[in-house]
Amino acid sequence: MTSTSLVEPGVGAAVAAPALAARTRGLRKTYGSTVAVDQVDLDVPDGAVLGMLGPNGSGKTTTIRMLLGLVQPTAGEVELLGHPMPSGAQITLPHVGALVEGPGFHPFLSGRENLRRVAAAEPLMATPAIASSVTEALERVGLADAADRRYRGYSLGMKQRLGLAAVLLLPRRLVVLDEPTNGLDPAGTREIRRVIAELHAAGTTVLVSSHLLAEIEATCTHVAVLHKGSVVAQGELDELLEAGAPALLVSTPDVELSLDALRDKRIAARSSEDGLFVELIGTTAPQVVKALVEAGASVHEVRRRRTGLEDLFAQLTEGEPR
Repeated sequence: MTSTSLVEPGVGAAVAAPALAARTRGLRKTYGSTVAVDQVDLDVPDGAVLGMLGPNGSGKTTTIRMLLGLVQPTAGEVELLGHPMPSGAQITLPHVGALVEGPGFHPFLSGRENLRRVAAAEPLMATPAIASSVTEALERVGLADAADRRYRGYSLGMKQRLGLAAVLLLPRRLVVLDEPTNGLDPAGTREIRRVIAELHAAGTTVLVSSHLLAEIEATCTHVAVLHKGSVVAQGELDELLEAGAPALLVSTPDVELSLDALRDKRIAARSSEDGLFVELIGTTAPQVVKALVEAGASVHEVRRRRTGLEDLFAQLTEGEPR
């Protein structure tokens, strides 16, 4: 399947390419006769929050594991923070925080004790800073009150929070979160959104893998859509959502009058839940508004219609027509 590009060939050739926190070219991973990842070219812009979106089994986690040097690619190239992987792991991974396929901790130790062990293994963590860094990370993910309880008594959501706390022990250049809201209640989901926003504001690049469309749309600046092991679209979220057929949503109480006026002008329109849906084919937004005003229709609001991530995802992964 061909990847969708947002930039036409030859356009903006003089503009320098953005710095990338992570990059893959021709990435492929097979397990016997099963192709898990196939020719993935992925760009993660420096400082972006990129959502890796796809159905279960689309290759998201396998791609992440190859990015982090946890799995050897069958073919292709991987760069992380400017260094090839997995050969550059010793240089790059201390600057990367990752939560992949759920956290793993010692069940008979408390959350605080588990986190202290993780902090002690961090090559960039000074020993005198461990206690304060652990306390701050626990507070940041809402586990301060449960910090001294044994890990085996934690709920799935609490285990996810502790895994996130391990990522937040010290400042990172890149944070990778694989299904970070798994097992979380709505309050926990909001906290994950807040943490991602804080990381983004601090200049950290964040890569979030999820199959939850609402979470990607709420937190990400960029999106890469995977389907059957391949990237089928990637780019800035706003640009992807604007890539569908241009249309307007018009809020008006005079639906029938408006429809008649637009049809007289040969402008395609239909009634919608809030008023009118107007296709901008062979016309412009000012021409639509002019036709409605001249017909005497009350126009309360006019806004451009965005494709919506759910519609875009369906188009890319289910073969629905644009």
